[in-house]
Amino acid sequence: MKVNGKDYRTVWMEGNTVCLIEQNLLPFEFKIFRAENYRDTCMVISTMIVRGAGAIGATAAYAMAQAFLEGDNDAGFIENARQEIENTRPTAQNLFYAVERVYRAGQLSTGQFSTEHAAKEAQQIADEDADACKKIGELGNELIKDGDKIETHCNAGWLAFVDYGSALSPVYAAHRSGKDVFVYADETRPRGQGARLTAWELKNENVPHVIIADNAGAHLMSQGKVDMMIVGSDRIAANGDVANKIGTLEKAIVAQHYGIPFYVAAPVSTIDFGCASGTDIPIEQRHQDEVLYQSGPNANGKLETILTSSPGSDALNPAFDVTPARLVTAIITEKGIFNPEDLAVLNTQNSTTMD
Repeated sequence: MKVNGKDYRTVWMEGNTVCLIEQNLLPFEFKIFRAENYRDTCMVISTMIVRGAGAIGATAAYAMAQAFLEGDNDAGFIENARQEIENTRPTAQNLFYAVERVYRAGQLSTGQFSTEHAAKEAQQIADEDADACKKIGELGNELIKDGDKIETHCNAGWLAFVDYGSALSPVYAAHRSGKDVFVYADETRPRGQGARLTAWELKNENVPHVIIADNAGAHLMSQGKVDMMIVGSDRIAANGDVANKIGTLEKAIVAQHYGIPFYVAAPVSTIDFGCASGTDIPIEQRHQDEVLYQSGPNANGKLETILTSSPGSDALNPAFDVTPARLVTAIITEKGIFNPEDLAVLNTQNSTTMD
């Protein structure tokens, strides 16, 4: 991605330090956060300084590498660090996939560890994520026609992955190839990732777009103003059920009602072949304050948080919902575009990567 004319990845490692774009400050301030140890990096994931499937995975991989660097061959320390990292975001499949790969790479034999192998594997995971998302863009572009109007939910662009993104990668590829595309960016309550992050990315890429209220999608679809929906995913079950940001299920139901294609874009690493169906996906419950309060710059340009709900009322805040496979038109991966029921063909390939 380019920000102010300079190329950035969402997350990268310098020595023992994990560097990340501070997403909680966007779009009002662009700042790099430096996580000096694995506990700092755990905090980065849980507080959503970094968020999005691939970006969480790469960050977790770097955190696991940090644990090997800090652990000094202490098996108990490394195992405890692994558990702490995995507890940061329970729904994100890429996190568990990445931690497992780095953990295994860093173990030479019983009681013998390699910080070099762990760090190399973490970097490999980050590079694979960027490459996969670039390929998703190329394949997904084939589904987009000149003049298409596309709705998306949450943020599955650059910022949600190491680079390129998943749901937005086909949009960027289409725009760069000269197609006339237009994006409706759902605001995505309660944290506003669409209004804050997706819109910021689209503006940087000069892609025509508008921000819409989460409740406006059905209205636009009913008027024939949406040609397709493309969303990302935080975990895909083996049967093709898709966990994504809360509100995705509603969009899928409406899209089916109006005969609008509903695509999910995600790298193969997001598919959990050990998870039989969406009912087995753990749904993260986040703090109610994300619903009750909103943040933004005050008159002096300083970010502040204010109560925007009835004082004294409580809130529920499930971070994700599950869209049944029957509502998904196809899943766009770096390995190809698949019907949800056909994902099993990827299982052997994925297992080979993990070996």
